[in-house]
Amino acid sequence: GGAIFENLIVSDLFKVFVHRGDEPALYYWRTVAGAEVDLIVEMQNSLIPLEIKQSETPRPEMAKDLLSFQRDFEGKTGPGYVIHPGKMSLPLGKGTLALPLGNL
Repeated sequence: GGAIFENLIVSDLFKVFVHRGDEPALYYWRTVAGAEVDLIVEMQNSLIPLEIKQSETPRPEMAKDLLSFQRDFEGKTGPGYVIHPGKMSLPLGKGTLALPLGNL
């Protein structure tokens, strides 16, 4: 379920970069303490953290690792996004937003 959805999103973003003629700048982040962000997209000298969730009802706790990443890379990150298959965009906390897959 969730791993397949995550792979679909990463593959689609990779294709977008390639079709635009850009070098895909996609990364993964994990700390020794276990915090992890599914995907980091580097765009215009900014790191955009994405957490990919299959749930259609995103909750603020889904953004906790995005916040950890933003703290660790303060000044180098843009907003963090929880990508989900639902229909609503909504703030999840400071600098984080739930974003429907269709808006990506």
